[in-house]
Amino acid sequence: MTAGTVAAGDMLLARGTYLPNSLTTADDSSLPGWSAVPGGRPVFEKEVKQAGWTLFFMAGEIQASVFGFDRNKSAQTALKRLSTIVKSHSCNCIEVTDVTEKSFLKLPYVRVRAHARHLQPGLAFTGTPSNSRRSL
Repeated sequence: MTAGTVAAGDMLLARGTYLPNSLTTADDSSLPGWSAVPGGRPVFEKEVKQAGWTLFFMAGEIQASVFGFDRNKSAQTALKRLSTIVKSHSCNCIEVTDVTEKSFLKLPYVRVRAHARHLQPGLAFTGTPSNSRRSL
């Protein structure tokens, strides 16, 4: 994820998320309070598994649509809305699955689809971070 762009396959971690020591640190993202995961989902999932942690996949796709002529600004606003939804589910990760540009009555809009994810040690979903590891 580069500054100002949102693309399918991007993964974002909430700042303050506890990480295993072996995980690579996340890059900055243009979404305040969130960090982009380098390498995307496949690389990140492999590192999480090797560390003995779990990256939960929350069923049910979430989406947000924003009208506007500036594609990047609209996509960022949609991503902010999705981050609010993810946090309300007590999750700490967003996996962007689709970014679509469309128009309605010649007014352009961007729709961002994603899944809430949650990174934590152990196999039982707690929805809260463990205080035993370093934070992002």
